[in-house]
Amino acid sequence: MTTSGETLLITGSAGRLGRGLRLLWPSKVCGLTPHWFGRHGTDETEAWHIGNSEPPSCLQGAVVLHLAAVLRGTAAELAANASMATALCAAAKNAGARHILLASTAAVYRPGAQDIPESQPPHPANPYGAAKLAAEHAAAQTLASPGDPDLTILRIGNVAGADALLGRQGPALLDPVKGQSGGPLRSYIGPQVLAQVLAELAGLAARGATLPRVLNIAQSPVVAMGDLLTAAQRDWRFGPPRDGVVPRVGLDANLLGSLVRLPPATATGIVADLDALKGRWP
Repeated sequence: MTTSGETLLITGSAGRLGRGLRLLWPSKVCGLTPHWFGRHGTDETEAWHIGNSEPPSCLQGAVVLHLAAVLRGTAAELAANASMATALCAAAKNAGARHILLASTAAVYRPGAQDIPESQPPHPANPYGAAKLAAEHAAAQTLASPGDPDLTILRIGNVAGADALLGRQGPALLDPVKGQSGGPLRSYIGPQVLAQVLAELAGLAARGATLPRVLNIAQSPVVAMGDLLTAAQRDWRFGPPRDGVVPRVGLDANLLGSLVRLPPATATGIVADLDALKGRWP
C-alpha cells in the first residue's frame, strides 16, 4: 500500500503530455508511485473533476504534478486554468500534500534576442499565455501561508512530438526569418528527456529538497525549426514573408541544469529522442 510521501499524483492524464508520460513512466518514478487522474476516469486512470468532486485520499503527503489545462477557447473558457489551479492548491493544502509542480508555459514571457531567465518579468503575448500566468498567480496566492505545500511553477518550452511542428506528418511550411537559414529558433525538449526531468524534480520534492519557485523546462541551446524537420527527414520549405513572425524564443535552462541531468539540445538528438518511441508518443 502506498503511504504518505510515496505518491506522485498527476492530473491531466487524458491530455497529450499526460498520455505520453503514462507510456514512459513505470510503476515507480524516482521511488514514487504514480496515480493518474483525469476529469473522467478510465480503466487506467482515476476520476477527479477538480473543484467539483471530492479530492482523492492519496493527495495526503503527495507530490502533485498538475498538467490539467484548458489550451484554447474563449476568455471565459481559458479562465478555467486559474480557477482549477485555485481549487487544486486549496485541496492540496487541506489534505497536507507535500509539493505542487504546476505546469505552465513559455508563452508567459515576451520573446527576445537572448535566452529568457526565470527572473524576467512575464509579459504574455496571447490569451493562452495570459491565462496560464493567471493560473500561476492563483496558485501562488492560494499557497501563501506558512506550512502550505511548496509550489514550483514549470514554464515548459516546446515538447518534441507534442507541438505542431514534429507532431504532424507531411510537408511543412515555415516562416522565413532574415539571417536564419533554418527559420525560427525555439527552445525544445525531447519527450524522454522531459519525462526524466519531471521524474527527477518529483523525486527531489519528495525528499524535501528546496526547489525554485519558477523553473524553465527546456534543453539548451535553441534549435532551428528547419533543422528539426531536416533531422526528421521531413520535406519543408519557406512560405512568403509574414508580419509578426517571432524569430526566436529561447529559455535559459541553467537553473534547471543545476538540479537535474539535462543533455544539450541538438536537432538530431531531439528527433532521435522522439523517434526512439516508435510512434508511441501521442
